[in-house]
Amino acid sequence: MKMNRWLIVLGTIIVQMGLGTIYTWSLFNQPLSDRFGWDVSSVAITFSITSFALAFATLFAGRLQERWGLRRLIRVAGVVLGLGLVLSSQVSSLTLLYILAGFVVGFADGTAYITSLSNLIKWFPERKGLISGISVGAFGTGSLLFKYVNSALIGAVGPAQAFMYWGIIVLVLIVGGSFLIREAVVREQAPASRTEGTKKQEVRHDYTVKEMLRTKEAYMLFVIFFTACMSGLYLIGIVKDIGVQLAGLNVATAANAVAMVAIFNTAGRIILGALSDKVGRMKVIAGALLVTAVAVMTLSLVPLSFGIFFACVAAIAFCFGGNITVFPAIVADYFGLKNQSKNYGVIYQGFGFGALAGSFISALLGGFHLTFIVIAVLCAVSLLLALIITPPGQGRRTRQREQQMNLNPSSRAS
Repeated sequence: MKMNRWLIVLGTIIVQMGLGTIYTWSLFNQPLSDRFGWDVSSVAITFSITSFALAFATLFAGRLQERWGLRRLIRVAGVVLGLGLVLSSQVSSLTLLYILAGFVVGFADGTAYITSLSNLIKWFPERKGLISGISVGAFGTGSLLFKYVNSALIGAVGPAQAFMYWGIIVLVLIVGGSFLIREAVVREQAPASRTEGTKKQEVRHDYTVKEMLRTKEAYMLFVIFFTACMSGLYLIGIVKDIGVQLAGLNVATAANAVAMVAIFNTAGRIILGALSDKVGRMKVIAGALLVTAVAVMTLSLVPLSFGIFFACVAAIAFCFGGNITVFPAIVADYFGLKNQSKNYGVIYQGFGFGALAGSFISALLGGFHLTFIVIAVLCAVSLLLALIITPPGQGRRTRQREQQMNLNPSSRAS
């Protein structure tokens, strides 16, 4: 059984590495602009569409998994993602680029991402934080490795042909990894106590999506996740531009920030995911939000040197990676494992809206500085929510126990 579980881990890692390659999109912005004469900012919108489609797909992935089965769904998603990239090599208009490299690739990526991640967490209910870190860390590792692969392909054959080779490699990784994956079966949970770090929490049962949406905690988690994703995704999309325009770095030096984002993003996923099993998940989220707020305010208000720029970028990427790793485990802790794919798919819409919000706010406010201040304010609000939120019903049960203690002094004395 243990050997089978770790083979499933291996298969999920391979799949997630293929999915994570979409985070190298910024490498294509300037080459595509040079080739077709498109504005760089217009090309960059493709990544926002990809991220939004990725999140949108998670709303339907759970139902598709029930209908097709996990392995078949992942294989279909891998084929569609690969073909989307291959066909992108033939586009000559921004509209087609948005449809293929944006929506099609993003939807396929999100379908395989949410289902393979949720399935792996179900196989390791005793290590949800760690195993989520391994899975989502593989996603980040894919972006790191393909930073070099796609850079070499663009330099050797140009951006159009690079899409073709990228698509073929990704298709092989995702379809190949799916053969090692087995679908977990989770039975309805009876009311029980669970421990998160040193804090015991009670879970009523496995919530359906409708039941989850009746709780205030679902909306609080959405706001926190939206904030965490907006800060990280906005940075990923414009990190090289920040280095050039705000820190005064040359293009080659600023481009190194892309690799550094991938490195610290991956490190945050593994380290903070494992840490959340020991100290409590919301404590990790609160700490990451605090660090992110300080970092974005520094980028906005402090004259940037080489060291300050890279330190802030590293901090934001580390915290972003940790936040999106810990959240699947939080949703499982709060609402149960049985409907994890569907429940997390709803909360995961914060990722899609966060991907779009940063770009729109920046366009509305006219630049980086005011956008960073908005992000810092949102981090402060989300930090407060992270400090007061408890699993559904836990606060009410605590108040009931306190009232009983007040009504029965003898029990309090004992």
